[in-house]
Amino acid sequence: QVQLVASGGGLVQTGGSLRLSCAASGRTFSTNAMGWFRRAPGKEREFVAVVTRTGLTHYASSVKGRFTISMANAGNAVYLQMNNLKPEDTAVYYCNVGASTLVEEYDYWGQGTQVTVSS
Repeated sequence: QVQLVASGGGLVQTGGSLRLSCAASGRTFSTNAMGWFRRAPGKEREFVAVVTRTGLTHYASSVKGRFTISMANAGNAVYLQMNNLKPEDTAVYYCNVGASTLVEEYDYWGQGTQVTVSS
């Protein structure tokens, strides 16, 4: 069973930046794609961004141009550089393994990291 631990969240003002990291472990682990999702207060979990080891990326329209996703060469970690943060970005952020943008295709969600953007 893979374990996913996200980190790097915190409290930041509108317009600020944060860099999230997520490490995958549990066995000899390497994957070809990883993604980020988030759950805002009172809302459903939603897709944020996905990246492949070859460097292909896809973003939700709400974060495109502000967030940048990248993946470790070893295929065991994923990062999310978040710039120009807005209050609506406030959420718990989770990573996962795979290329799907559909929340319902994932059975396991590891530890997330809280991002709070103050206005």
